[in-house]
Amino acid sequence: MAGPAVDGMVLFHGAGGDRDQHTLVAIAEGLAPLPVERVNFPYRNQGRRPPDRAPKLLAFLDEEVPAIAARLGTESGRLVLGGRSMGGRMCSMAVADGMPAAGLVLLSYPLHPPKKPESLRTGHFPEIDVPCLFISGDRDPFGSPEEFDQHLPAINGPVTVVWLEGERHDPRKADAIITDAVASWLEAL
Repeated sequence: MAGPAVDGMVLFHGAGGDRDQHTLVAIAEGLAPLPVERVNFPYRNQGRRPPDRAPKLLAFLDEEVPAIAARLGTESGRLVLGGRSMGGRMCSMAVADGMPAAGLVLLSYPLHPPKKPESLRTGHFPEIDVPCLFISGDRDPFGSPEEFDQHLPAINGPVTVVWLEGERHDPRKADAIITDAVASWLEAL
C-alpha cells in the first residue's frame, strides 16, 4: 500500500478531540497493515479540555515522534505525520522547524480561526518541503477553497488537495472517502 519510503503514520487529534476521533480510527483501520499510531496530546490524557499552547505541543511532538519511530524500528523521516485540525497544524509546524518526515496528512487544516481570515496560520508554510495532502470540507469555516488556493503555493513540497463537497470542519459522512484519498496519496509517494 505505502510507497517504499513510508514505514508508518502518526496522527494527532484536533483541539477538542482525542485519538479515538472517528476519522483517525477509520484511517488507521483502512490503511492496515501499515502501522498507524493515533496519539493523544498530554492535556487530553490529563482530562483537560483546552489545549496546551503551541510550544508545549511541539515539545511533545519532538519527544513522541522519535519514540514512535524507534518502537516501529524505523526513523522519523520514514513516517508520515499529521492529523486533524490542530494536530495536523502542529505536525506541519514541527516539520517546518526541521523534524524529518516522509510527508504530511493535514485533515481540516485550520488556515485561520472561523470568521478571522486575517489571523492566518500559514507563516511556516515556506519552510515545509515534504509532500503534503490536505483534505477539507469545502464549507469549512477555518478556510475556504479560495483561501487555500491563495496560501498553499507557499509550501515548497508537492501539495495535493482533496475537497469534500458540502462538508464543514468535522466531516461526518466522509471517512471512507478520506481513507481512500490518504491510501491513494501514499501509493503515489
